[in-house]
Amino acid sequence: MKVLKFAAVAAATSVLGLSSAYAADYTLRIQTHYAPETTSGKLAQQFVDDVETMSGGRLDIEMFFSSSVVKSVETFDAAASGILDGDMTGGAYQTGKNPAFQFVGDIMGGYDTPWQQYAWFYYGGGEKAANELYNEYNMQLIGWWIYGQESMSSSKPLRGPEDLKDWKFRSPPGLETEIFANLGASPVVMDFTEIFTALETGIIDGADASGLANNVGLGLYDLVEHATYPGFHSMPSDHLAIRKDAWDALPEDLQRIIDVAMQKLAFQTALTFEVKNNEAAAMLREKGVNLYDWSAEDRAAFRNAAQSAWQGWADKTPEARALVDSHVAFLKTLGLVK
Repeated sequence: MKVLKFAAVAAATSVLGLSSAYAADYTLRIQTHYAPETTSGKLAQQFVDDVETMSGGRLDIEMFFSSSVVKSVETFDAAASGILDGDMTGGAYQTGKNPAFQFVGDIMGGYDTPWQQYAWFYYGGGEKAANELYNEYNMQLIGWWIYGQESMSSSKPLRGPEDLKDWKFRSPPGLETEIFANLGASPVVMDFTEIFTALETGIIDGADASGLANNVGLGLYDLVEHATYPGFHSMPSDHLAIRKDAWDALPEDLQRIIDVAMQKLAFQTALTFEVKNNEAAAMLREKGVNLYDWSAEDRAAFRNAAQSAWQGWADKTPEARALVDSHVAFLKTLGLVK
């Protein structure tokens, strides 16, 4: 199945006697799990506008928000098989295929800031290492958009590790479920789009959904009154991954436009959420929501548990081992691990 719709329209003569030519038209169908009204959804729409404007209309992106075509976890396969062309969710949804996806999706207990994580991707050999994994599934990883540390939302206090005991919360699939279960929590894997209803009906006590500003956009604090902030446990890399044959079929100039627009999205995402999360925190405190900033000791306990768990996951497949070793080597250069 061809991935791209291509039309070459011949030059025509206008009524003014001037010739005008219409360039080739390419269409990419991409799905994101974010709703259009969330901060990330609005940033994704700006990415679409940037690509379409810079390409002079030669490349059209049809963006499907709120996982409206397939479930979030199915987006990658839908793109790889041709139902869609691109995936703007995250690699951590694909750990069932290969545990290595954990270390391109949510490198738990690793980097402190988005900038450090981007540095691994662009300067630490990460882009090449990651695409050795993605290409095995006929996908090309174009880039990341990282909004920073996530906040956990809860109907119960989350003052420290002791409050995790028997805490039933929505968790994404993968390494997180193992780490939190070992700390006494009861993680429940469910789709991103099911979080609000599950909280509303009491199926779960809380959720690891997104950053604080996105959680506000999802309406979570209309239901619960406790959250961790600033976050510490998870800094997922939302990605743009395009089916490889679709990517390879694009002219080089359009590939570069997408790459530049993706780097702008990455930059704007990190900057926007630095501001939006702080604004959200101030608003939530005013509203009476309790925000818990874990102590350095509690954060260290979680980081040690997470990085210890990396090694068990690294032993699952050669691809996972390669990515973990790459991260550890780069983290050492940054002085984040010894």
